[in-house]
Amino acid sequence: MSLRENELENIEAELKMLSNAEGIKTTLNRVCGELAEGEQPITQQLKSLSNLLNSYTGFHKDLPEINSRLQSAQIELSDIAAELERLNDHINYDAEKIEELNERMSAGYKLQKKHGVQSTNELLAIQQQLEEKLDAVLNIAENIASWKHRLPTTTKSTAAGRKDIAGPQKAAACLRENVNQSLVQVGMPNARLQVSMLQQAPSNNGIDAIEFLFDANKSGQFKPVNKVASGGELSRLMLCVKSLVAEKMDLPTLIFDEIDTGISGEAAKQVGIIMKKLAANRQVICITHQPQIAGKADAHFFVYKELVNEKVKTNIRQLSTDERITAIAQMLSGEKPTAAALENARKWFKIKLFINGRTKAYADFMRYTHYADRRHLYLPFFKQ
Repeated sequence: MSLRENELENIEAELKMLSNAEGIKTTLNRVCGELAEGEQPITQQLKSLSNLLNSYTGFHKDLPEINSRLQSAQIELSDIAAELERLNDHINYDAEKIEELNERMSAGYKLQKKHGVQSTNELLAIQQQLEEKLDAVLNIAENIASWKHRLPTTTKSTAAGRKDIAGPQKAAACLRENVNQSLVQVGMPNARLQVSMLQQAPSNNGIDAIEFLFDANKSGQFKPVNKVASGGELSRLMLCVKSLVAEKMDLPTLIFDEIDTGISGEAAKQVGIIMKKLAANRQVICITHQPQIAGKADAHFFVYKELVNEKVKTNIRQLSTDERITAIAQMLSGEKPTAAALENARKWFKIKLFINGRTKAYADFMRYTHYADRRHLYLPFFKQ
């Protein structure tokens, strides 16, 4: 199907006109009749009024200008009547033309649906891309010959690149050292990472085959990470790597989906500390079930499902201060948090607010805790 620019849009407009041709012609005939035909056409009335007014233009200084405007109006309406008559002559109901346009538009809409676009011009752009790909296939022999001609130069350039191996090796050593230090912080003091760099045939990925090797227990046997690291080890290792990458790249947002898999206790706490550090210069979003990690956040959002009109919908909302305390307490002790869990959660929240500012902490503490909690738990803290 060969299309022209904006063809489908033009067809749709023409179909609207043809489908309403009878009503349009009736209206045009009536307007033309009122303006220039009939017993008392408007243009003739204006001409008569102008002639009548013309007899007295010499007796008042404003009358010549008014009469001129009246004559201009009469001329403009005469032109409008002529233009409407011309349009009326070119508008005719044509059932065959309507059927032809409907078929073409239907074929065009099928193409739009097939390629997921909304306009004729988008279809033309896809057509151009396909023609270019077809042209590349038809001329593949010439393209191969061209690349063979460039091969000696490319090979020479690649050989020169192999000599500059010191830079990548230095970067790999720096990455290894920093990651291994971070692994100690997240509760893996015996884990070690190595970066293997082996020369390979030139490819789209370069001239070096890079592989991350991992040893979790100082066994001296380094193997590929994806084969030996457990879920928890892999989660912590990726956090260490991503935290280092984020320092070198401008990553505005980092998202961690259950980074706490397989860890708890002090290790989870250290993971939270690393994520808190990352959040100092960028947005960090984390899905977690660990109170040690959730406790480091500046805001908490609760993801939940509800039944609406017999359909299950997933929603998200931000938790208030007391809801945050309850959520952390639930992480500590279960769906129905114990008094001890709530006290621990409030204690954490007290410390967090104190870090953010003593005045704000005291205001929130007075607002969100019971008197007994303030007297026995919070008051001694604020006396410090």
